[in-house]
Amino acid sequence: MDNDPLVLVHARALLTSTPQGKTSYLEADLRDPDAILRAGAVTGTLDLSKPVAVMLIAVLHFIMGAGAAKPIVDRLMDAMPSGSYLVLTHSTSDFALPEQAAVAQKLMEAGKLDTWPRGKAEITELFRGLWPVEPGLVHLSEWRPEADRPLPRRHEIPGWAVIARKR
Repeated sequence: MDNDPLVLVHARALLTSTPQGKTSYLEADLRDPDAILRAGAVTGTLDLSKPVAVMLIAVLHFIMGAGAAKPIVDRLMDAMPSGSYLVLTHSTSDFALPEQAAVAQKLMEAGKLDTWPRGKAEITELFRGLWPVEPGLVHLSEWRPEADRPLPRRHEIPGWAVIARKR
């Protein structure tokens, strides 16, 4: 799902599939989850009688406002069957250095930030009622890291990641 017309043109040209691995593309506004759920690209592609993964990767921070993402996630997950997963990454200022946090706060107050970084508490609310998969909600680089690679400093990749299962 995307709202970039150029991405849509490329998707239509490249996304071909067989019935066993059907793929489709939907140009949509995440702020209207009901329209997404009704769209033929969803109803004609996904079998919602079986578990699916709702992957909200680096997108919810474009939903502006405290509490604004929760109803969207709830509506999408309410429509999914038991056993489905929510895969979520989200930017945050939780790991920002003090000077980074100050600049971000000023930009946000001035309406000049096109993202809405959410803190751990608000992100945790996004998957309330679902069961997190180990290791739970963690810094992006700490989601099952490679053992032989050093982790970046948290402020360098300021985001949270979680996978949670609907029972």
